[in-house]
Amino acid sequence: QVQLQESGPGLVKPSQTLTLTCTVSSGSITTGDYYWTWVRQPPGKGLEWMGAILYSDNTVYSPSLKSRTSISRDTSKNQFTLQLSSVTPEDTAVYYCARRPPPSDHYAPEYDYWGQGTQVTVSS
Repeated sequence: QVQLQESGPGLVKPSQTLTLTCTVSSGSITTGDYYWTWVRQPPGKGLEWMGAILYSDNTVYSPSLKSRTSISRDTSKNQFTLQLSSVTPEDTAVYYCARRPPPSDHYAPEYDYWGQGTQVTVSS
């Protein structure tokens, strides 16, 4: 079974860059047509898709976050990383990494595997 786990700081100061890493076990991020995705959930709000990186190393981002967001990968460690710059208290949320099956797979759920999530608080 594919497993994903987020890691990174729980507290970040305003104006700093948040860096989170997702480690993928029992599966390779370089095989298949999967989107390796970052999603977040602010307090009292719904899930917000942030962006993803594909097995091909191509990336796609939410238009509202594109200017501050960068997703990269380390294939030797089977990890992909989120960087969110110039953070504010509005970026406080639970951050998840997840796997999204290819759109051509109509029998699969939108996301088939999730990490447990990690709380990130932006505060001075």
